[in-house]
Amino acid sequence: MLLNHDLLREAGRVRRQLALTVELGLGAGLLAILQAWFLARVVNGVFLEGRDLPGVWPWLLILLGLIFLRAAFAWGMEVAGHRTAARIKYDLRRRLVAHLLALGPVPLKDGHTGELVNVLVEGVEDLETYFAGYLPRLALAALMPMAVLGFVFPLDLFSGLFLLGTAPLLPLFMFLIGGQAERLTSNQWETLGRLSGHFLDVLQGLTTLKIFGRSKAQAEVLARLSDRFRSTTLGVLRVAFLSALVLELAATLGTALVAVSVGLRLLYGRLPFQEALFLLLLAPEFYLPLRLLGSRYHAGLAGVTAAARIFDLLSRPLPAGEGGKAGSAVGQDEVVAPFIAGHPGRATELSEDKKMVAGICLKHGIRSDGESIPGAAGDGGRPAGEKGLLRPGLHIILEDVYYAYDPGNRPALQGLSLELRPGEKVALVGPSGSGKSTVAHLLLRFLEPDRGRITADGHPLDRVPPEDWRRQVSLVPQHPYLFSGTIADNILLGRPHASWEEMVTAASLAGAHEFINALPQGYATPIGERGLRLSGGQARRLAIARAFLKEAPLLILDEATAGLDPATDQIIQTALERLLRGRTSLIIAHRLSAAVRADRIVVLDSGRVIEEGRHEELLARRGLYYRLVTASRGAA
Repeated sequence: MLLNHDLLREAGRVRRQLALTVELGLGAGLLAILQAWFLARVVNGVFLEGRDLPGVWPWLLILLGLIFLRAAFAWGMEVAGHRTAARIKYDLRRRLVAHLLALGPVPLKDGHTGELVNVLVEGVEDLETYFAGYLPRLALAALMPMAVLGFVFPLDLFSGLFLLGTAPLLPLFMFLIGGQAERLTSNQWETLGRLSGHFLDVLQGLTTLKIFGRSKAQAEVLARLSDRFRSTTLGVLRVAFLSALVLELAATLGTALVAVSVGLRLLYGRLPFQEALFLLLLAPEFYLPLRLLGSRYHAGLAGVTAAARIFDLLSRPLPAGEGGKAGSAVGQDEVVAPFIAGHPGRATELSEDKKMVAGICLKHGIRSDGESIPGAAGDGGRPAGEKGLLRPGLHIILEDVYYAYDPGNRPALQGLSLELRPGEKVALVGPSGSGKSTVAHLLLRFLEPDRGRITADGHPLDRVPPEDWRRQVSLVPQHPYLFSGTIADNILLGRPHASWEEMVTAASLAGAHEFINALPQGYATPIGERGLRLSGGQARRLAIARAFLKEAPLLILDEATAGLDPATDQIIQTALERLLRGRTSLIIAHRLSAAVRADRIVVLDSGRVIEEGRHEELLARRGLYYRLVTASRGAA
């Protein structure tokens, strides 16, 4: 009965809290039995034995105490149940976010952001009633009727057998409607996911919809999805109300039949009044746990349906190196490189992975937490005005690398070999689908090669935890993502613990300080969601400032100057020249004009390196690069 394996495993993490919830509920049930006994005794004493108030006063005090205690236990059960559910929800949300971050952006491209957010928010929230209501009630539905029968059988065998015979009818009915209810709840969830996803699409594309006059059409689509969600929700509610009606009817009829049986035997003097009244009061208490379980059955079903989506997401395999390996090499020591720098004699005590990461960190003046090491390699020899903002470049080699997004399809990379020398600017060009973005994703560790290997300064990259590796890589994308917050917040993503002076220096080098200073609130200016209050050129300058502040020795540029006016393009080109100086840089050149300034141009086609060299050399060969340049000039 809705005993989902994954949810039970989550319940096992908080078994003590769940046990306390059930114990409080069981205590409230046992107090209800005692309450019924003393109520029967008070009524019997007043009406049959003719006792006055002083004669029944002790029993009344006990009865009032039991009523108060029962209410306290019931309240405690609700509080304990909701606290347990809140702890499970917190843990699940934390694990979901950690898993999504470990998955990275590439595996999530096939999904819909709105549906994903729906799982993270509504899906996890739907587990509240499962853990706070359904699961404790399921335990009480098994325990409390047995406890009631323990009091009924010694007093009246016939009533005990009748209650025992009718009790399975309620769970049987829930089982019979379970399949239909599960289908309806699943449809409701899928409809809500589509509605959430489409609504998010409409909000994000509002400008486009208004320009092309499609806002009314999309409003009609949303109305249809809303109506479908209303229809599926009403279907779920119909089944819920029908099942509640049947369960209440069954419990009421069972209680009525017990009352008739007890009344007849009382009438013929076969059963004392106090015991008859006690049995009559116990009959509703016998059915109560089963009725409460039935009333929470559909809420529990919603939790199970949501759990299927939640654990499907958590079961997605992580890229190699994420999860289990992440943090194993460096994360166990908060700062590996400073440890070696301060205790060189103890370097042999570290694992080979730790020493390898620490060596890379020391060479490029980086702590394992992303901060700079004063006086370490890479801190000197910087151009004036750029102290603290330049490190020597990494030496990257890709050897015979293969990668396929889908195992059955043609690989995106087929035996690709590429070398990025320290401080060299390499531009990747090629037709659409030639593998340029795949190479960038591999270097960012969003993907791992199917075959071949990648090394950094001679060390295999797959032995470096992705989180630690990404501290040594900066990305300046064509469309940088800016978070809702201030300009300072967004620049400091590059290095959260940087000083104010370092942040301003990075902004100045990126050509952003002037426009920031002209704003009324300067660096404290809110930029809105996705930076919509800034122009495209301003957003890219903030992305470049982030890269300056991060001080990573490997830089990846993804068409960072596309679509800009000449004046802004010149500002950003100047900033990029500063940023590229001394760093190993990979330029993803969708426009061939972006590749001209590179030290070396690598031409890709169908996941292979076709040719490489400088701009003039490649033009003279009249190969693929020549044809691409000719085609682009003709298109212009």
